[in-house]
Amino acid sequence: MPADNSGPQSGSAIPLELLRTQPPKERADAARNRVAVLEAAARLFAEHGVAAVSMDQIAAAAGVGKGTLFRRFGDKSGLAVALLDARERVLQEAILHGPPPLGPGASPAERLTAFVDAYLDYLLKHLDLVRVSETAAPGARYRIGAYRFWHRHVAMLLDGVPDPDHAAHALLAALAAEHVSALLPELGEPRVRAGLRRLAERCRA
Repeated sequence: MPADNSGPQSGSAIPLELLRTQPPKERADAARNRVAVLEAAARLFAEHGVAAVSMDQIAAAAGVGKGTLFRRFGDKSGLAVALLDARERVLQEAILHGPPPLGPGASPAERLTAFVDAYLDYLLKHLDLVRVSETAAPGARYRIGAYRFWHRHVAMLLDGVPDPDHAAHALLAALAAEHVSALLPELGEPRVRAGLRRLAERCRA
């Protein structure tokens, strides 16, 4: 019976640099179509909201056929993943090579708090897109985007605590877009951010 790969997968054996999101490699005409589609999708999502925009509208605005759009991106969640790709790479680069405390040079505790703050900033800026990408199908969050990168980074910062892999998954669960979306109306951003910082501190305790 095939293994169920819908849940979190450990990246503990893979160097962090190798888990970073890579730019797509493609033909020039495919790259032009990709750019046109992503620019159209970003504009329409910003103007009307992710839920209110259809794939047909995106295809028309980009000047490509619906078949091209669906073959390349599959569905709206695939578009969301593609739009988030460049944003993820910016955060990954800051983690790998940026200044402390987010980048190397600070203590693990300081870097963990800085990661929580930086990831929450990224998440809040793109909340609807991240939510679509993470909830498209059961386990989608763990199979797409940069989840393995985030998990490996957090697990490394939690080295020395009991079962850092599990602790990293537990902390990242509190940063899931669906979870944060549910908390924001009731608690507001300052309380959500403060609570996540306390959770990060407890993970290192």
